[in-house]
Amino acid sequence: MSQNAIKLIVGLGNPGAEYAATRHNAGFWWVDQLARDGGTTLRHDNKFHGLIGRARLHGHEVWLLQPQTFMNRSGLSVVSMAQFYRILPHEILVAHDELDILPGQIKLKQGGGTGGHNGLKDIQAHLSTPNYWRLRIGIGHPGDRAQVASFVLKPPRVEEQDAIDDTLNRAHLIVPQLLGGDLGGAMQKLHTDDAKRRPHKAAPEA
Repeated sequence: MSQNAIKLIVGLGNPGAEYAATRHNAGFWWVDQLARDGGTTLRHDNKFHGLIGRARLHGHEVWLLQPQTFMNRSGLSVVSMAQFYRILPHEILVAHDELDILPGQIKLKQGGGTGGHNGLKDIQAHLSTPNYWRLRIGIGHPGDRAQVASFVLKPPRVEEQDAIDDTLNRAHLIVPQLLGGDLGGAMQKLHTDDAKRRPHKAAPEA
């Protein structure tokens, strides 16, 4: 395995059936798909404060994690697993909902700010570095900062869900590069494909 390869993929969300379909759980949705593709079942592990699984995808093995600590305490789960398996920050990919880009858009980047995302804030605090990778799944913005907390805890509209599902499918296409260590190639492929598509503009919540 390349020293630059992703060894741990974390999907962010909130535990519980009442949150399963909400925008804030977009990271969970992608990890669920990866688990199915890798023929693994995510199981709760108290040591890591989350649901974990070991998947084999495109000839590579990777750990999958869904923290069960609620969003604003995601870092506890991530750092517990990273320390136990000696996974470095640059070998971690965190998939999360992103207010700053529209449904139908998806971006890959390493490092940078948290954009006010509570899950990223806590992960960064626990890892003591921003040097992990992020898969930013566009969900759009309600247009008013005061509505953000309510917006992320509601399900997307049907047309928004379709656009988000499409981005998650496109993210699957770069998994071989992510796990093979070609992060630059993965970024180029994802962003080139992203630029060809017209994102769905999120409408304000009623």
